[in-house]
This record gives sequence, C-alpha cells and structure tokens, in this order.
Amino acid sequence: MKEFGKKSMTMDLSSVGIAQAQEVLWNLSPAELVEEALRNGEGYLTDTGALMCDTGTFTGRSPKDRYVVRDAETENSVWWGDVNIAYDPAKFEALHQKMVAHLANCKLYVRDAYAGAHPDYRLNLRIINTQAWHNLFCHNMFLRLTEEELAHHIPEFTIINAPEFVADPAVDGTRQPNFAIINFSRKMILIGGTGYAGEMKKGIFSVLNYLLPHKHNTLSMHCSANVGKDGDTAIFFGLSGTGKTTLSADPNRGLIGDDEHGWTEDSVFNFEGGCYAKVIDLTREKEPQIWDAIRFGAIVENTRFLPGTRSVDYTNKSVTENTRTAYPIHHIDNAVEPSRADIPKNIFFLTADAFGVLPPISRLNKCQAMYHFISGYTAKVAGTEVGVTEPQTTFSACFGAAFLPLHPTTYAEMLGQKMTENNVNVWLVNTGWTGGVYGVGSRMKLGYTRAMITAALNGELNEVAFSKHPVFGVEMPTSCPNVPADILNPRNTWADKEAYDHKANDLAKAFIKNFSKYADYANEEILAGAPEVAVEA
Repeated sequence: MKEFGKKSMTMDLSSVGIAQAQEVLWNLSPAELVEEALRNGEGYLTDTGALMCDTGTFTGRSPKDRYVVRDAETENSVWWGDVNIAYDPAKFEALHQKMVAHLANCKLYVRDAYAGAHPDYRLNLRIINTQAWHNLFCHNMFLRLTEEELAHHIPEFTIINAPEFVADPAVDGTRQPNFAIINFSRKMILIGGTGYAGEMKKGIFSVLNYLLPHKHNTLSMHCSANVGKDGDTAIFFGLSGTGKTTLSADPNRGLIGDDEHGWTEDSVFNFEGGCYAKVIDLTREKEPQIWDAIRFGAIVENTRFLPGTRSVDYTNKSVTENTRTAYPIHHIDNAVEPSRADIPKNIFFLTADAFGVLPPISRLNKCQAMYHFISGYTAKVAGTEVGVTEPQTTFSACFGAAFLPLHPTTYAEMLGQKMTENNVNVWLVNTGWTGGVYGVGSRMKLGYTRAMITAALNGELNEVAFSKHPVFGVEMPTSCPNVPADILNPRNTWADKEAYDHKANDLAKAFIKNFSKYADYANEEILAGAPEVAVEA
C-alpha cells in the first residue's frame, strides 16, 4: 500500500482493521487536498478560491440513521430511544469488516487531528476518508496538530467515512443504506452511504457529549461563545433561525467558537478548530466576517454559481436551503486562539417566539434556567418548511437533542450546579415576534436585541427594576438603554390584552406537554422552573 504525505508516529492503519488500500495520503495540506479534489472531480474553485462541493443525496444529517452500539459500556448510561438508536455489536463488527474490504480498493486520505482546545480534555482523532474534500473539511473543522504533536500523535477515536459504501439493511440491521454508527467501546465511528460532511463533525460532538459529562464532570454544550476585552465570557444557545451566529459574531468581542464548547471548573473551551455556517442568502452587509472567511482553504457545500461566472449565488436554493461553508477559525479576524476563555458571566438562551408571548429579554433563576435549557424552545414560521402554514412550537433538549447520548437532565443539572458555583446570569432573549403572533405582530428589531444583549453584558441591567411575567415567572427589566420601555413587557405591545393572555397560556401548555417526557427524571428544582398555566373559565 503506497503512503504519501506527512505521517504521524502511529501511521499504521491495522489497529482499525485496515491492512490494505490502493494508496494512502497522510495529512495533506489544504492546497494538496484542493488539488486532489479537483483532480478527482469532487468540486470546483470559486472566484474567492474556496472549493465548491456537493454532498449528494443527503444535504443534511439523517438522525433516524444514527446509531450507538449497545454493549456493556453503554447499556446503562446512554439515553436510548429515538435520539440514540441501539445497534448490535455483532452487526457493527460485520459491517466494519465489509467496509474494510471495500477500502482495500480505494485511495484513502488520512487526517490526524484533535477535538477540545483545553489540554486536559482533548480527544485525539484519526479520520479516514475516501474523498479529498471530506478530508479538507476535517482539516478545517477539527483542531490542527503542530509538527511536533503530529510526530507523537496516538489517536483515541477514529472515523471511517466512505460515502460510496452502502449497507444492506436486511443484512446489516440499518434502516436504510446510509448510516452513522458510534461505538464507544471500539472508539470508532463508521459512516457510509451519505456525503454530508457534517455527520463527521456531529459524530465527534456526540462522542464528547458522552465522555465529558460522564467521565470528566465537564458540561458539554451546543452553543457559540465570545469574550470581551475585559475577559468576560458569554455563551449563546439557540436553534436555527434564532440569531445565534449573528448575535455572537461581535466585532468588539473575540470569537471563542460558533457551535460546540465545554465548561470546566476554570474555563470555557471550543471543541473545534473551525466554523460550519449556513450561507443561504449570505451578504457581505449582513455577515461580513463569514463573507470574508470564504476564501482559499474554505469549502462551500451545495451552492451554485451565478450564471456565466465563478461567483457563488448565495440566494440559490435549488439544491437545498441548508447551504453551508466550512473554514478554519483563523479565517475570522477576531478569533481567539487557543479557543479558550474564563468561565461565563452571562448565558443567553435565544428563541424566535412566533407567538409574540415571551419578553424580548428576561432574567431566569436557576430553576427556570434548567427547565428552559431542557425545553430548548423556538418556533417555526410559515414557509420555513414544506407544510408549515402557521407558527409551530419546536423543542430540542439542551438546544441540541440530536447529539445527546445522556439523558437531558444530566446536562441541565450540571448547568444548575455551575450557575450556583459561579454566580452566572442566564437571560432568555426573544428574537421573534412582538405585538402579536406571526402575521399580526412584527419581528423584534435586531438593533433592539443587540442593545439588550449589550446592556446585559455591560451589567447595566443589574441596576434596573424588574417585573415578573405572570405565566412564565421570568423577570422582565422595566427599562434598558437604547430600547423603548413599552416593548419590554410583551403584553403591553398587544392591542388585545385578553388575546395575549390566552396565547401565553397556550404556549405554557405546550411547554408542559413537551416536558412531560423528561419529568420522571427531573429533580424538584428543575420542575419548579415550569410555567404556571392559568385555569380558564
């Protein structure tokens, strides 16, 4: 088997069962990987130098085809069900052998890297790809080794990713030909049948979501994080469409990371070495940092060119609305390297409430913070998905249910413990509607939201009076610099106050209904954070 490129100390693939391959290329540079991808017909160069690639049939993750091997290691620790679908260890071994046989006839691209920017919690990785652009994706998204580290690198977890290899569901026990399977005992992830690169990134995130809380008493989080000039760290949680990327990208604050972090006793650290941002309708005016980051070495997925050019048409949704870019974090000018900072002083839960019920900003006590963390609420509005014709509630535990191997209450209890230990402020920020539901009211102005977050970060809201929301019990500031006082209490923005009360009650019922599936595992403090549903005559 021919081997080229920069090797690590353990350049033997036999430890993961691969004894033969057509050719093995180790730790190629971005330029070399771009050349390989173009030579292989995997993509095109854009006019900024970024590599444009398609992910094939799958333009996003496939949660129903993500499995966790159920064995002695995971039997009594993993939260089994629709999120973590159990997979038989014997089936894994058989599928692994089939993949290894397939790889014997392939050119392989091997990447040594690590996840976790804290030296005490890093996870050494090896990623084996059959596509060059996937290996470039891993160069961008995971943390990069120095020459010295590369010389002594010993991987702790391995990803084997072969998009062209498909499973036989009848034989292999998968639902479809595509699959992503995590084996914590073998310390291996198998991915096949899908070209969506995000499966690798989220596979390692899921691994860390298991290892850090379960083995190291460290809270893993699906969030963005930044830090001010005085070292004040802020964390932003939020589902798609809530403004997480926009609001955490602040030119006056350093970017720690945009998606995945850990919270230790003394710091917050990024799991990744890059950013994986949506680019649908991207403009320089709206997102100048992301726009400028899409240059040589970056990847754009499932985008198309403006006719007759090599310029990306970011409005083009012909392949998917989930168009993305992947670039190393140093493509952002104000990125913090290494990607670590002190423990947070402020945490923001972002929600786009299309029902116009939740305040534009409110302060949560410990019980409410744990409850809302498990709830992970936002709302979809008409047009965001096929079949969505009116606002719909959306809940995702810990703002990332799809990546939680442990029960959500585990993460929530850790959050509550850290709030107590560190005197952290937790804010619920509604970037959605005010003055009525979607279609009647209006979207909260971004300038007002920025002003409220700035006031919270600067400690200015600590000096104002608060009132309590009658249903959700959260504390609403009665004034905020550069924000009209009359919008701070959402009920005041509705012409029909009785209609607001009914809608608030309806949303509270939706919260309670969603939470019922976690209630048996929740402690009294978490349960105390629930809204109070009024008894209607």
